Amino acid sequence: MIWRDLDLRIASLMQHWGARLLRWSLAVIFIWFGVLKPLGLSPAEPLVLRTVDWLPLLTPRQWLAIIGWWEVTIGVTFLFRRTLRLAIALLALQMVGTLLPLVILREITFQPGRFPYAPTMEGQYIIKNLLIISAAIAVGGTVRRRHGAIPA
Repeated sequence: MIWRDLDLRIASLMQHWGARLLRWSLAVIFIWFGVLKPLGLSPAEPLVLRTVDWLPLLTPRQWLAIIGWWEVTIGVTFLFRRTLRLAIALLALQMVGTLLPLVILREITFQPGRFPYAPTMEGQYIIKNLLIISAAIAVGGTVRRRHGAIPA
């Protein structure tokens, strides 16, 4: 009986805080990693520059800054429940570009001769975004619920 009560309490705490913590984590990650790009401090810079090299109108460095500030905007919009829909929409658009190197830069994102099952470090960096997409979907599932509570 003690274990059951403890299990129920832990599950209740997770239910209460889970979506909030996911939302705040997404905010921190996007603000932090986003601001590194325009400052020239992002370890992803070479990959981003190669990915956007073909885009018209702006230089790759200008695109890098735009992408960075876009990510900061995503993070800020995750901070507030009222802007969650906007956060998820901005993230969805950003993820298209983020996953693009898996298609157009396979020589960088996969080990030679091992496409599609053996990604490089860069490929793993990109593929982990599946977790970010899943977290955003979980957070998005709370937009119509008060205080982030998820019913059992």
